[in-house]
Amino acid sequence: MHVPDGFIDAPVSAATGVFAAAAVAVSLRGARRELGGPGPYAGTGAERTAPLAGLVAAFIFAVQMLNFPVAAGTSGHLLGGALAAILVGPYTGVLCVSVVLLMQAVLFADGGLTALGVNITDMAVVTTVVAYGIFRGLVKALPRGRRAVTAASFAAAVVSVPAAAAAFTGLYALGGTTDVPIGTVFAAMTGVHVLIGIGEAAITALTVGAVLAVRPDLVYGARGLAKPLQLRTSPLAGPAARAGEREPEPEPAGPARPAARRSVRRVWLAGVVAALVCAGGVSYYASASPDGLEKVAEEQGIDAKAEEHAAKDSPLADYSVKDIANPRISGGLAGVIGVGATLAVGTGVFVVVRRRRGAARDAAGAVADGTAGDAPASPRHTPESA
Repeated sequence: MHVPDGFIDAPVSAATGVFAAAAVAVSLRGARRELGGPGPYAGTGAERTAPLAGLVAAFIFAVQMLNFPVAAGTSGHLLGGALAAILVGPYTGVLCVSVVLLMQAVLFADGGLTALGVNITDMAVVTTVVAYGIFRGLVKALPRGRRAVTAASFAAAVVSVPAAAAAFTGLYALGGTTDVPIGTVFAAMTGVHVLIGIGEAAITALTVGAVLAVRPDLVYGARGLAKPLQLRTSPLAGPAARAGEREPEPEPAGPARPAARRSVRRVWLAGVVAALVCAGGVSYYASASPDGLEKVAEEQGIDAKAEEHAAKDSPLADYSVKDIANPRISGGLAGVIGVGATLAVGTGVFVVVRRRRGAARDAAGAVADGTAGDAPASPRHTPESA
C-alpha cells in the first residue's frame, strides 16, 4: 500500500507530513517508557531490548518483500503495524514501521518521498493504533493465556489493513489528484484489503505465537497476563506464607544474568536469520502481481498523475542491485542489504531512545538523592558500602 508521489496533492501531502512528524515525536517519548518499562531486564541493563525492537523493523522489511496472491492479478503484503505493536508496544511499533518506510523510500524507490508523510500516517500510525486498540480490548475480554494473545493478534491484524485502506480513501477525498468517485475508491480499496488483511493476520498470529512459545516475556502485548504465583502453606511456613503472601526471594546466582542474556541473543540471531532468508531467498518466489493499491489505481485511474520517484536511479531501486543481470542474485542481494540497513538504523534509533530514558531516570534519581549539581559527584551511600 505504498503511496507514490502524485496520488495526493501537495497541500494534503504537506499536512500529513506535519502530522506524521508529530506522531513520530510522540512515539519517541512513548517508546522511552516501553523500552525502559517492566520486562525481563528491568533495572538490569534493559537497553538490550533496543536491538529486539530493531530486529522487529528488519523482520517487517523482509516480510514486506513477500507479496502473496489474494485475487486474480492482485497481491498483498504485510503492513506490519499490528505485529510491531504487539511485539514491542504501540509507540515503538510506530517507529519500527516508520523506519521501514523511510528505508524503502530512500533506498528502494518504494513509496514516494513527498508522500512519505502519507505512508507513515496510513501504514504506521493508523495500523498500529487500530490494531493495538482492538488487541487490548480482546485480551481483556478473553481468558488469560497464550491462545487468547494469538487470537487477539489475528483479529487485530485483520481489521488494521482495511482500516488503513479506509484512511487512504479519506486522504484521497481531501487531496486526490484525479477525479474518481470516492465511493468507488472506498469500495475497491476496502474490498481487496479485507482479503489482504487475512494474510496479514495469518503472518502476525504465527509470528506472535512463535515468540510466545519460546520467550513469552519478550512479547509486549503479553505483559501482565501471567497468573499470580500461588504458594502452598504449611505449619512450618513463615508468617508471610501463612498470610498468603509471597515471601521475598533471594537474588539470583551470578550465572543467571548471563544465561538470560544468551537466551535473548539466541532469539535475536534466530530473527535475523529468518529475516535474511525471507529477503534474500524466499522473496524471489513472491507474487509479481500488483498489490492492492496498485491494482485499484490502475483500474480506477488513480495513477493518472503519478510521478516518477526521485530515487528511481538508486542502485537498489525496485529491490534489485543495479548492473547484476541475474534476477535471483540481484533481488536476493538487495533484500539482504535492506535487512542489514534497516536493522542498523532501527537498532541505532532505539538504542538512543533507550539511553535517553536511562539518562533521564538517573537525573531524576540524583535530584531525589540531593546529589544533583555536586562536583565532583560521589557514589551513593548504600548499606553495602557502610
